[in-house]
Amino acid sequence: MLARCRTTRMRPLTLAVLWLGVVVGTSSCGATAASAIRPLVSPIVEFSQGCTGQNAEVEQAVDPARGYAYEEWMGCDNQIGFAASADGGQHFSKPVVLAGSLNAWDPSVAVAPDGTVYAAFMTSATSRAFPVVEASFDHGQTFPQVTDLVASTLDNWGDRDFIAVGPTGTVYLTWDYGPSAKDVTPICSKAGSCSFAAGDLNIVVQRSTDGGLSWGRMTDVSPGFPASGADSAPLLIRPDGRIYVEYQGYQVTSRTKFTLTTAHSFATSSADGGTTWSAPTRIGPARLTMNSTEWWIDGDISADSAGNLYVTWDTQSGETDIGWLSYSTDNGTRWSPPLRVTPDTDNATHIVEVAGGRRGIAYVGWLADNSPSGYALYLRQFSITRGWRTPPIQVSQSYGESSIWPGDTFGISTEPGLHVGPRVGWPRVVVSWGSAVGVAGLAAVSQDRATVVSWPPAGS
Repeated sequence: MLARCRTTRMRPLTLAVLWLGVVVGTSSCGATAASAIRPLVSPIVEFSQGCTGQNAEVEQAVDPARGYAYEEWMGCDNQIGFAASADGGQHFSKPVVLAGSLNAWDPSVAVAPDGTVYAAFMTSATSRAFPVVEASFDHGQTFPQVTDLVASTLDNWGDRDFIAVGPTGTVYLTWDYGPSAKDVTPICSKAGSCSFAAGDLNIVVQRSTDGGLSWGRMTDVSPGFPASGADSAPLLIRPDGRIYVEYQGYQVTSRTKFTLTTAHSFATSSADGGTTWSAPTRIGPARLTMNSTEWWIDGDISADSAGNLYVTWDTQSGETDIGWLSYSTDNGTRWSPPLRVTPDTDNATHIVEVAGGRRGIAYVGWLADNSPSGYALYLRQFSITRGWRTPPIQVSQSYGESSIWPGDTFGISTEPGLHVGPRVGWPRVVVSWGSAVGVAGLAAVSQDRATVVSWPPAGS
């Protein structure tokens, strides 16, 4: 089995504490959360400024070769907004609205090796729910290419798309598909979005080999179609072209009513462009499960520069909700026992995501409302060989109103170190999140923010 590192419970660090260099916890792998590992947090930028309504559910992609960072989100007068940064997330352009995105949901964004930006979202029309993929050839200023991936089945169910681009420019899109929307029973939160008590849920994938102009047929990813009980499938594509998908798989207790109970995270991969998929591997033990009332997008997958894989998710048991990390050093054949990410012991929302960095390094973030003050974004650094290299660091300086939906996702990506200035070579992580800051109550408006966190090389 892969080695597991255990970490003592730690208090989140505010920026003021960071600069004092307080040691808050230690790892059983021999690494101390030393004062030397003190990341620098850039000024926080509100990039959704100017968009009316609730701005939330942000997704992010970076173009390390050209220094761009891109953000896509729900908002902008009930449409899909998009903003670009030419300096890696420190300043952003004025938001633009994607064509045909009125009443759309679930944004997703990716960058091709040639710099083409793909922005996707879900919509519905003519008794069908389906993804839309738009392409920009000028760094997100305009999106002249718009393609609808319309399902052939009338009255189908569709949800949560994820998009990624392979090393040769092939574009892949996973989404949640069900042949019949009437078989889906949602459970919706007052201050969140929805989960499912029942439904003909499946993960499917489609690909485009002509830059998103046309798309191939849907291929099943989760076993058990047409009712596999699976949803929410982020994907990544390795430099060798192999595709990895992490998804949430529920137990289906009735094949006629499609009743769903608890779920686990599963990982699967494809070596032939998504035509066939490996047998799914459950991440974590059977006792760690997600419940059917969890309303946020649960699960994320990433890889570091050496190809080590990382998966994050959170589970519920009784009155507790805990975020986890697991990693694989052998291409997903074996996964480490879960490492606890979130230190608080409560039933708060924990939206946990991960971004791989240099060899053996990952950055784990989570958006949570465990504080009485509301939502905050936290981040910490992990090393396969040394365990947790930092305690939780509170990146967001202000708390978001807990009664206002912050979105089901946030953005997290790694960027190359700077070539000039006092922080030459420091690994950088750009994060983005939504929350309603500064105004209490249901009248508060959520906005999307971003910042860049720079890490001393000694800490990596």
